[in-house]
This record gives sequence, structure tokens and C-alpha cells, in this order.
Amino acid sequence: MSKKLALFVAICGLSLPLAAQDASQGLKITTLPDVLSFKERIPLINDMVKDRLDNLLPTLMQEAELDMWLVINREYGEDRLFYTLVPQPTFAARRTSILVFSKQPDGRVDRFNVSRYPIGDLYPTVWQGGSSEQQWHRLAEVIAERDPKRIGINMSADWALADGLSVGLHNQLVKSLPNKYQQRLVSAEDLVIRWLETRSEKELQVYPTAVSLARGVIAEAFSNKVITPKVTTTDDVAWYLRERFEALQLRPWFQPYVNVQRQGDKADKDAAVLGQANQVILPGDVLHTDVGICYLNLCTDTQEMAYVLKHQETDVPQGLKQALQLGNRWQDILTNNFKTGLTGNQILANTIKQSEAENIISSTYSHPLGFVGHAPGPTIGMWDNQSPTPIQGDWILNPNTVYAIEGNIKRQVPEWDNQWVQIKLEQDALFDGKNVRYLAGRQTTWHLIR
Repeated sequence: MSKKLALFVAICGLSLPLAAQDASQGLKITTLPDVLSFKERIPLINDMVKDRLDNLLPTLMQEAELDMWLVINREYGEDRLFYTLVPQPTFAARRTSILVFSKQPDGRVDRFNVSRYPIGDLYPTVWQGGSSEQQWHRLAEVIAERDPKRIGINMSADWALADGLSVGLHNQLVKSLPNKYQQRLVSAEDLVIRWLETRSEKELQVYPTAVSLARGVIAEAFSNKVITPKVTTTDDVAWYLRERFEALQLRPWFQPYVNVQRQGDKADKDAAVLGQANQVILPGDVLHTDVGICYLNLCTDTQEMAYVLKHQETDVPQGLKQALQLGNRWQDILTNNFKTGLTGNQILANTIKQSEAENIISSTYSHPLGFVGHAPGPTIGMWDNQSPTPIQGDWILNPNTVYAIEGNIKRQVPEWDNQWVQIKLEQDALFDGKNVRYLAGRQTTWHLIR
């Protein structure tokens, strides 16, 4: 084990980054954490995968009332869920891989693979190879031997990540089973969502590092290291963000972008203040960025704001400071409404009601985070819909889940002749069942560019 990996593992064994940080605390990231090489990441990732399979999956299968779960994949057409279940480095399913999870009377879950190729040491194979027809016959034998009453498969009308079983594979599965077991096939939708949304203790020990990396690179980009007013464009900054993440061997899950709000722009109280893209950055500009990366299989989603000082200015105008403070107040209103068992739609309605009572003009569109950036779980508003969201908004809030606390407020700025400015914030936070804790702080002061 390298010294860097040993140090990282030692740090991750502590819960101080979460326990020592109050939910209202701001934190400016001034130095980047070390980034493990791809090789060094493997032991940590695989330890987290095994821990989830051993300790989380049995509970979730019990909740979902499933006796067996099938995750069936073709090479290069894999169920997106497949990669959350297998050890790394795994790049493909290799022909057809059939993962089987079978609940035992004592609550344990046996797991194995009906495939010619092994998948690390987590899934022993129960098939020695042969024709495709023999593979499906062996699966039918395995099912008959265990006689499960409810067999979960990844098919869903409403949740994309719970709908990973292709039509062709589903048809082949049904064709291979006697009618008795065909009738026992049910959607594994609830299990899939709970598997994807729930974070383990080991994951929560490393998640702050991923968020700190995202915030740290934003701090670099929103500085004179990158920006020279009257020269640098917003696209230059966006590509700096992309290329800096790539240089750190961190995978963005969308292209970063940067936009400008400028004194004299047309801005309206009741319309979105989107900001201008592909602009030369000028003194007096308000900048906004949105970035998302994945590290150690955990994804982030972050938006922050910067101000470009005018000549002889030494600080941000007071009106903009107050606007950011109002944005932080909106965040507090939202996170104070996080209560176990409430739906995303209920949290949204409560947040809107309280914000309106405090005369805060806001828009809320928060979402779960995890193995993907827009993860399944309770949707709390949409940027284009501040009313209830069917299905996804009806999902309840569960403990040990992570969210992008995302939305915006609008406020008039006296120094800009009362022009409306939009403060767009997004910070990543854990809901532990009682409280919301920001994984790596949140923006409470402006990034300054001179």
C-alpha cells in the first residue's frame, strides 16, 4: 500500500469531517485533497462494494419483500446498476452475465453468477460454460432449486435506473422459465431505488473528499490564477474546469458551464435570470458555475458564485453580500424541512410556504446524489415546476441519503439601481435521519477576482 493510500485510508477512518461541521457552517476550500490514482482507488471501491452487499442489501431485500433478485446484462448493453454491484476494474459484462441474489431463511443473501466468466471474487459462478441455451437452462435450474416466491427484475415504467433489463433479455428470461416462475416475476423498482439512494458508513467517510475536490477546483477557477478581467471568457473558465478535473483523473458527468450577470442587463422579478454565456469577463461581473464530478464511485453537483472587483473596489457590494446571505437563508429553510418520512413534494410545499412568509423569492429544485449525479429518490421541486412532481416527488425521505441542495433566490441590488440578481446555489449534503450536514461546507462568502 502506498503512503498516499495509507494516509487516505487513515483519514477516511475518521468521521470528523461530518461530525465537526454544523449544518449552517460555511467552508472555503483553499487546498485540494490528494487524489488517489486509478490503481489506488480499487481497494477502497471494492471494500465499499463488498460492505454494501454484505450489510446493506439483505436489509433492503427484506424491505422490498423480494426472495430473489436478478440483474441480467449483455456486454456493452449493461444495466447501469450493474457497475454498482461489481468489483473494479470491471469494464463490461462479458457476453451475458446473470447476477443472482437469493435471500436465505436467516436473512443473509447468497450471491453468485450464472456466467462463463468470473466477476472478481464476489460472485462465484454456478455454470461451467456451454451454449447460450444451456446458460438460460442453468438459470432456470438455480431458480427452481431455491423456489423463490417473489423474483425481482429491473423493469419500471417510472424510474430510469430501475428499468435496466432490456426487452430482449426479458423475453429470453420468460421463455426459459416454467409458467410457475414466470408468474413470480415482479418489478424490483423499490429495491433498486433504495440500493441507489442509500449511503453506507464507509461511503460517507470518503464522500466529503469528492465534494472538497469539486469545490476546490471551483475556487481555483474563480480566481486570478485563471481569470484576467477583460481578457478571459466564460468559456475559457468552463474549459479550465473540465480540463483541470481531467488532469486530476476525475470524471465530470456533465460539461461545466460558467455564465455572467452584469449591471444593465434586463432582469425581471418573475422570470429566470439565466446569465450570459460565452462572454468576456469584465470588472463588476457576477459569475456563476455549475460542475459535477464522480470520485470513488460517488458523484457531486455544485454551483457557486463569484464577483469581479471593479477598479478601486476592495470588496463585494453590500447588496450582493446580502443577496448571498438570503441564499443561505433559503438553504436553511429547505434543509430544516427535511424530515424522515416526508415526501419530496411535502418538503417542497413546506419550503415554499416558509420562504413566501419571509418574503424570499426563491425556486427549489433539489435532488438525490450517489452513484450518478441525478440519482433516484425524492425529487424536491424541478427548475421548471414548483408544483408537485408525480411519482418521483412522492418518494419519501429516508436516512443516510445525500442531496444536492439546489435552487436560487432573486433579490434587487441597490448598487445596481435595484436590478434583480439571481443567486444560484448548489451544495452537497447528507441527511442522517435527523439533521442535514454539508459534506464539505457551503458557500457563505463570494469568490473574489481582482
